[in-house]
Amino acid sequence: MASSYLFLFLCLFLFFPHLYASFSSSGSHSCSSLIQFKDSFSITEDASSDCNEIAGHKFYPKTNSWKEGTDCCSWDGVTCDHLNAHVIALDLSCSWLYGNFPSNSTLFLLPHLQKLNLAYNYFNLSKIPSEFGRFTSLFYLNLSYTWFAGEVPSQVSHLSKLVSLDLSFWIDNYEQLTIDKHALEGLVHNLTEVRHLFLDGINMTSVNAHVFMNLSSSLRSLSLAGCDLQGKFPKNIFDLPNLNLLNLGGNQLSGQIPRSLGNLLQLTVLDLWGNKLSGQIPLSILNLTQLEYLVISENSLEGSIPDEVTAVPNLIYLVLYDNLLNGTLPSWLYTAPSLKGIILSQNQFSGHIKEFQTKSLEYLDLENNKLQGPLPSSIFQLLNLTGLLLSSNNLSGVIEFRMFSNLPNLKYLYLSYNNLSLTSNSTSTVNHILPNLTDVLLSSCNLSEFPQFLKGLKSLESLDLSCNKIEGKIPQWMQEVGNVSLTYFNVSHNSLTEVEHFPWKNIERLDLSSNLISGNLPIPASTISVFFISNNSFNGEVSSLICNASSLRILDLSHNNLSGPIPQCFGNLSDSLEILNLKKNKFYGTIPPKFAKGCRLTNFNLNGNLLEGPLTPSILNCRGLEVLDLGNNKINDTFPHWLGSLPQLQVLVLKSNHMHGSLCVNSSKSSPFFSKIQIFDLSSNYFSGPLPVRYINSFKAIINVEKIGSTVSYMGVNDDGGDFYTYSIGIVMKGRDMELVKIFTMWMIIDLSNNQFEGGIPEVFGKLNLLKGLNLSHNNLNGGIPTLIGNLTSLEWLDLSSNRLSGTIPNRLADLPFLSSFNVSENQLHGQIPQGKQFNTFGNDSYEGNKALCGFPVSKGCNIIEPAPPNVLEKDGSKSNITFGWKVVLIGYGCGVVFGMSVGYVVFQTGKPKWLVNLVEIQHEKKRRRKSKDGSRSNGRRRI
Repeated sequence: MASSYLFLFLCLFLFFPHLYASFSSSGSHSCSSLIQFKDSFSITEDASSDCNEIAGHKFYPKTNSWKEGTDCCSWDGVTCDHLNAHVIALDLSCSWLYGNFPSNSTLFLLPHLQKLNLAYNYFNLSKIPSEFGRFTSLFYLNLSYTWFAGEVPSQVSHLSKLVSLDLSFWIDNYEQLTIDKHALEGLVHNLTEVRHLFLDGINMTSVNAHVFMNLSSSLRSLSLAGCDLQGKFPKNIFDLPNLNLLNLGGNQLSGQIPRSLGNLLQLTVLDLWGNKLSGQIPLSILNLTQLEYLVISENSLEGSIPDEVTAVPNLIYLVLYDNLLNGTLPSWLYTAPSLKGIILSQNQFSGHIKEFQTKSLEYLDLENNKLQGPLPSSIFQLLNLTGLLLSSNNLSGVIEFRMFSNLPNLKYLYLSYNNLSLTSNSTSTVNHILPNLTDVLLSSCNLSEFPQFLKGLKSLESLDLSCNKIEGKIPQWMQEVGNVSLTYFNVSHNSLTEVEHFPWKNIERLDLSSNLISGNLPIPASTISVFFISNNSFNGEVSSLICNASSLRILDLSHNNLSGPIPQCFGNLSDSLEILNLKKNKFYGTIPPKFAKGCRLTNFNLNGNLLEGPLTPSILNCRGLEVLDLGNNKINDTFPHWLGSLPQLQVLVLKSNHMHGSLCVNSSKSSPFFSKIQIFDLSSNYFSGPLPVRYINSFKAIINVEKIGSTVSYMGVNDDGGDFYTYSIGIVMKGRDMELVKIFTMWMIIDLSNNQFEGGIPEVFGKLNLLKGLNLSHNNLNGGIPTLIGNLTSLEWLDLSSNRLSGTIPNRLADLPFLSSFNVSENQLHGQIPQGKQFNTFGNDSYEGNKALCGFPVSKGCNIIEPAPPNVLEKDGSKSNITFGWKVVLIGYGCGVVFGMSVGYVVFQTGKPKWLVNLVEIQHEKKRRRKSKDGSRSNGRRRI
């Protein structure tokens, strides 16, 4: 039979030679078109790097096998119809193609294409040519991660035979593809054969999600992640009975998850992460017996997880982290036969963790919940477990390290911030090494020594032993632990006394702060990015070798006994260094004079040293500088007016130096000075002349010209690992020196006290609507207290003491609702002290030294013609409401509110500090979590 077919085939070409010519011509034409298509791009390995990072596929230049003069049907990635030599499939995914995609590409001369895959190449943000609409025979088109930009052409909707369409491209901070409403409607309407539709990352802000109600009922996969879809959750999507995969993650969808979710009986993947969904998980989810992956993380779901013994029997991964879910863990969680991953961190689950009956579990993440009790013994029998993340709960009990010996595959061990005690049996030998461990977080685990099971670990990458009871020095054997692999090591808040050197060759983040370490400062490897050794007793000079760390971003050497000049080479690090904190040491000499262009410093803190200055204008190259603290030094200079042009400067502290001269600005330039300043502290210097009206008038952030959001947050910076490091500062608050370990972004403070300013208090102060603290004490100011100070409704403390002020205290000050500290002592004020509200809480020391003041609380009475209101004064010394007011004051001072930084505030009958009210009413921003390869973890904020 086969020979007869061959005979017939030969006869056709013998008697009809034009068929052979046509066949040959068609193949030759296709090959030529492919060669020209290949030549329109360069070959660059980086063009397909996403292929490995995102898809996990191997990538190589397939077109290297394409040689002119050879049969293109044999080329890598090319498939032909063997009957007529037409190219019908082209797979150039991950092929290193780089360059603009021309609209007249010879690719469009292949009209018989049925399958085209160009995924994971780099087309340089060029537009998707409308000519793709010519491929009317296409049933498969994949242009995902090809770095196209602009609008998706409407001609794509002409490809009515498409069964699979993938235009996904979703990478943060890059221009998205967009599709308008009409183009999307055409796409949905015309693609009646489509089974798989992937449009991740395409901007659909103008699109109503209900447009997808016209999709074919035979649709199997629908992925619209990161498309900026908004509005209520589209219920009609659950009318697609054959749907296997639904991904709507990373959008702005709101409302509750509809019960009709339970109609998708064929669903195996449901991903709704990163939306604004609320309410409870519907009970109908138990109908989804085929479900393998359930992801609804980063929403606002509440209530408990539906519980039924036979629920979701095929579930492989359950991912519900970062919600408001509560209750106990469902019983089926312990018995699901296929379950490999449980990620329920950052919720409010309570109760005990029960015994697991399943043996399939590979990853268990229950961090940041309210779970309590001991760890179940079955956890130590999960032989396939790679991740055990239980930090930040209320778990208790004693755990011996030998219990982990049955977990040979364990990579991630997070037990920080519980009530656990980890011990090692001193009689047992160290033969329980876990060779695959890469991340170990054991902060606050009552450790008294470095865990013995770390010995011999060559692949360790992250180690956190902070907040324990470890004493002495780092043992010699620790130098071999992760010698090449260790990038993160935190042993802060212990009682270490000695560190000889840092042997880890690739260390990036190193924290030894808050120990008892003395001696010279060891220098870590040049790979270091974040280096904390604050609050120790290091002494001697800082070696200039530290400047070999060209990637250094955060350096905190504060609160030590370091001395000598500051290494001048710090100026050379300004293109990488963001935070330089040398506070409270004994550095002397000059401030590093050179800051290069492109300087990235955001926080520069030299407070509490012996520096003589001066500060040079090269710091203007640090255009992102937010905090500059040079207080408590010996700087002898005039005020550096040019600092006012730093566009991001929010905190300027020059207190307690030898600075002098006037703050008057002679420049006629109209550009504002210090427009973003929030804390302005020049106290305890020798400045003279009038108060700086020009500056005060330019404090736009305090005037509230540019409205500041009300969300409570702190000044600081995120490091590469996701930890948030807060700035700190020392200020005088309500007459007392305070060390603020966190600076609220809402704090607005001006302190010009202890100088030689003279003249009157300008009325421009009355424009500073958001000001919380004003200290002008110990100057030579005269004239009256401006009535406009009564406009400062956010003011919490006002100190005008030790000046030569005259006149009366404006009655309007009594209307300031949050004023809890007031001092006008040692002036020349006269008349009656305002009465009522906050003024009923101020003692005599607020007014002493003003002999002409009268009325409560001073002993001198006022000669008032008209009778005072009964709640202020009553004749014959009879009882009045004043006595009651004093009771309130005494209660307030006796039970002062202590919050965070030990700042005492009196909560009065008539008002509370506004920032504290906001703190109670506004939920704290959720801490970003530090990601690792197969999971994530959270670390606490640390003071800078």
